[in-house]
Amino acid sequence: MSDFSPRQRLHSFRHAWSGMFTLVRTQHNAWLHLIATVLVLALGIILGISRIDWALIAVAIALVWIAEALNTAIEFLADEVTEERRERIKYAKDIAAFGVVVSAITSTVVGLIVFVPYLCRLP
Repeated sequence: MSDFSPRQRLHSFRHAWSGMFTLVRTQHNAWLHLIATVLVLALGIILGISRIDWALIAVAIALVWIAEALNTAIEFLADEVTEERRERIKYAKDIAAFGVVVSAITSTVVGLIVFVPYLCRLP
């Protein structure tokens, strides 16, 4: 293993950003997550939500993006191993997709808990 190098650490972030661009470029659901992220951030700014609410929203957004990234990574890896239909690969893909659905539902619930009280106060 090589010694720690700040330059190498910065270089590793390039890989992460490349992964983000690949995710958004190749996955239709990532576009939906991106649109939802922008809308939720805009709504939070417009409504002037509290710091605690921002923290909840940030965690909810991260949860969905992490789940989508891991799901996509599993799909890419499984497709690289074989294009042949195999039951255990199907299970892996289905379970990863379920993780995305759970994260999206949970994030929607968090969004409702955060935003509904603010929206109910509007004239």
